Amino acid sequence: MKKLFRTGNPYIWLTAGTLTVCLLMICGLIVLIMVNGFGIFWPRTIVQFTLRDGEVVMGEVAKKESIPHQKDASRTKLKVGNRDVYGMDFRWIDDADVVSRDYPPHALAFERREWGNMYGFLHGLRQDDGVKPLRFNGLAPLLKESRALYKKIRYVEKKEIGDINYRMEKSRLELKRLACLQPTEKIQKKVAAVTAGMERLETIYRERENTLAGLYAKAREKEVVVLLADGREKILPVFQIIRVSAPNEMGVFAKMGFYSAKFWEFIWGEPREANTEGGVFPAIFGTVMMVLIMSIAVVPLGVLTAVYLKEYASDNFIARLVRISVSNLAGVPSIVFGVFGLGFFIYFIGGGIDKLFFPESLPTPTYGTGGILWASLTLALLTVPVVVVATEEGLSAVPMSLREGSYALGATKIETLLKVVIPQATPGILTGTILAMARAAGEVAPLMITGVVKLAPSLPIDGHFPYIHLERKFMHLGFHIYDVGFQSPNVEAAIPMVYTTTLVLLFTVLVLNLTAIVARNKLKKWYSTGSM
Repeated sequence: MKKLFRTGNPYIWLTAGTLTVCLLMICGLIVLIMVNGFGIFWPRTIVQFTLRDGEVVMGEVAKKESIPHQKDASRTKLKVGNRDVYGMDFRWIDDADVVSRDYPPHALAFERREWGNMYGFLHGLRQDDGVKPLRFNGLAPLLKESRALYKKIRYVEKKEIGDINYRMEKSRLELKRLACLQPTEKIQKKVAAVTAGMERLETIYRERENTLAGLYAKAREKEVVVLLADGREKILPVFQIIRVSAPNEMGVFAKMGFYSAKFWEFIWGEPREANTEGGVFPAIFGTVMMVLIMSIAVVPLGVLTAVYLKEYASDNFIARLVRISVSNLAGVPSIVFGVFGLGFFIYFIGGGIDKLFFPESLPTPTYGTGGILWASLTLALLTVPVVVVATEEGLSAVPMSLREGSYALGATKIETLLKVVIPQATPGILTGTILAMARAAGEVAPLMITGVVKLAPSLPIDGHFPYIHLERKFMHLGFHIYDVGFQSPNVEAAIPMVYTTTLVLLFTVLVLNLTAIVARNKLKKWYSTGSM
């Protein structure tokens, strides 16, 4: 036995077994997320239960489980929808109370802009003289017209009225700035011109308001009558309907088309219903933009620090102290970096920028509040140790013969560093960047106090100068997962969204890392070929 342990084989088996267990746990976690994440868009069969007391309920089966401490007893978790009618999305039903179980072929699932799904039967189209019969196929042109109307309303609200509000706010701040100057004839002319411009904007604004009121009045004209499972009738405006499906009559290809439409909406749409429905595109955009800004900030800072420590600093007390400090930074809790970012970047730098360049906006801050720029810089400080260590390793891997050859040809130290050493160490620098991006993309705690918010459907990029607004707040996939999973008022309805958003976050990090890895491998191959 001692001879066996002296060979070292048991330790090799132990490390291999531990690695296998870790890989299985990671793969199991990813499979769990994928199963629960990819499945939420598939249209489920609508079932109708008739209970012992004569009550009829209808919805989608969400979960089945055994009842604790009761032998051979089970219950079903039914997504009944109709939250505005029943006050809840889900209901537990004991299987022993179910008298009959039916699958009505004409049962419909109405996906609404508010109040979640509605399950019922299409009764007809409501008109002034009563209810006109309406078939399921007759809803398609109504929904097409409703979607076109919704797009027009959103255009008027966000584009036209949004631009007017932006220009009016700029004019208001200009008047406030001019009021602080010496009242000369030139200043008075500017004030008169700005005031006249604001009056014109007010006139246009009232016109757009009237247009918007007319569009909303048109949106309320058409209503359908839905017959619920318990026999009650519910009036549903067509404008509130996003899509209608009949899962019990859909074939495989129809379900695949429905799945594709829902998945497309999830990736490119805006969130709604307290982030429990709709899409996550603003969160995807905010995450990617934050990681890119963080990378632009952290790479120069980390590389310069590593170059100084490796190429210039001698092995003295100060250099050792700096290395120890950099290593210790990697162990500081991320929330501490968030507090530092709040105090230094937001209050000190951002507040100073507001006092110098935006005094007319005060006391409302412009840069003196959380934003995507300050969140990115905070994460840059958080990931500096990763880039410094990786860059030092890359610099150490450059053979000394290359440096000596460069010196022999008459190059100076800075020329050798810029044209020989750093290009050869670029793969190592990119390795540190990859690790920094992977860590930054999943951080949530520092972002909660430096700029991330629950809902920010407006992107930090628009058509107003300077086009990229780094002072704006933003959405983040990691915070979106936290908010939906733990802060949502409807947790049960939000659980599927947690899995799906987690899957999107993993895929986003994977794409960012693969892009950096491909760039690193190409540079490594190019420099290796060049050295030959």
